[in-house]
Amino acid sequence: MKLVNPLYHPLTILIGGITLIVGVRFAGLPSIIMLPTAAIISTAGATLLNSSKSESIQLKNPALVKEIESVKQQANLLAEKANNLRQEAGKLLTGTPEMELLGFVQYACDRSYELPIKIDKMVKRLQGDDSLLSTSELQRQLNEVEAKMSSSRGIAREQLTKLATSLQRNIQLANQGQDARQAQVISLSTMIQESAGVLQQMQNKLRMADLSNYQQQQELQALSQELRSFQENIDFLTSY
Repeated sequence: MKLVNPLYHPLTILIGGITLIVGVRFAGLPSIIMLPTAAIISTAGATLLNSSKSESIQLKNPALVKEIESVKQQANLLAEKANNLRQEAGKLLTGTPEMELLGFVQYACDRSYELPIKIDKMVKRLQGDDSLLSTSELQRQLNEVEAKMSSSRGIAREQLTKLATSLQRNIQLANQGQDARQAQVISLSTMIQESAGVLQQMQNKLRMADLSNYQQQQELQALSQELRSFQENIDFLTSY
């Protein structure tokens, strides 16, 4: 990573100055130590800020950049909620009869926790090639979804039907020469929001359910399976 002059980022100069004052005046450290320390902190901060900025301007479509930033934020929030639910489930589902349910919940939470990494990989692919999302790639995804629909039932089939509709719409955009990536990212955003809703239902049910009641355990398991269905569909959208 190339170092960047902190003079281009006043905020990092301010942080370095505060570090210097705190170190010298309040911690009593010698200035000969704090001066280079403050300079290193300012330079490192400017480098990180510049790296983040350069990543955001590599895409030529400002609307696409905005959607990606929103999706990344949503993914981080979902991962945080999933991690909290995983820990909460581990404390509440402690009995032997509940071990299977705990496994279902934790697996669904782990998949959600991995989402920010998947989004980052997708963004890198978009930045590496600023061309329009190809019709052939979208058609490949649609074929996979339609094949999976034939063996799916209930909520999973409903979710796949929605995904297929989104892909068909995006294929039309690509055929018209428009940037279908933005529509693809918007579809991804919708799925993340719906996943967050299911995750919240799981948490509410976990807190209020009679965990010794088999039917309520089955309801929790069904929610975890619904969340996994969303996650599988998200994988389709992040794999291009």
